[in-house]
Amino acid sequence: MAQQTRQDKIVALAKEKGYVTIDELASHFNVTPQTIRRDINVLAQSERIRRHHGGASYDSSTTNVAYATRQILQHSAKEQIANRIAAEIPNNASLFINIGTTTETVARALLKHQGLQIITNNINVATILSGKEDFTVIIAGGRVRSRDGGIMGEATIDFINQFRVDYGIIGISGIDVNDGSLLDYDYQEVRVAQSIIANSRHVFLAADANKFGRNAMVRLGSLTQVDRLFTNEQPPKSLLTIMKAHKVRLELCTTQE
Repeated sequence: MAQQTRQDKIVALAKEKGYVTIDELASHFNVTPQTIRRDINVLAQSERIRRHHGGASYDSSTTNVAYATRQILQHSAKEQIANRIAAEIPNNASLFINIGTTTETVARALLKHQGLQIITNNINVATILSGKEDFTVIIAGGRVRSRDGGIMGEATIDFINQFRVDYGIIGISGIDVNDGSLLDYDYQEVRVAQSIIANSRHVFLAADANKFGRNAMVRLGSLTQVDRLFTNEQPPKSLLTIMKAHKVRLELCTTQE
């Protein structure tokens, strides 16, 4: 099979499945993993797909990658980010935690804390944290999204607005590198996240480097609304300029630190 034809088919498979692994592609096309890696590098440079460790995904502005796939994507980076955020949260603090696989990783990293009070619209976060006897876990009411355990709707927003907490920990699907817009896929999920930002004294954004430049159709807000960005790689210069102008603190989370 010609290289161009194979690369076109790789894009088509990534678009169909959302995410494909190198081993899966190598088996499908009967070529070596090294050949697939080269193909993925070429396709990523031309922005036809997004490269990940061990595979590639297709960015859609209307549909997110499946929840089960998101759980394994950038897993090491998410753990680094989660551990750094946990280190910044004092015992006996109050906090919001919203929907997302990164924020679920943060929840696990908080299990060694004491006396936390957590309000969440994420069933998975509530499950992770509810086993701690000295934690108070409050879960928002509303409609449960079956694919990932997220809770959304007007009732959820009304519930969040009853509180004023120390820290709001939010995840995001994408960050526009031109103007710093925070982007997501679900309008109702975005409205809940906006309420979390509005009712938090300090807003921590947890976003691995693959979120930079990733498109999603719903605008949640702006990077200028967060106090600290926790990520695993240096953001593009355009975002650094925005952050400097609005005093958004960058927290680089790497294993070397």
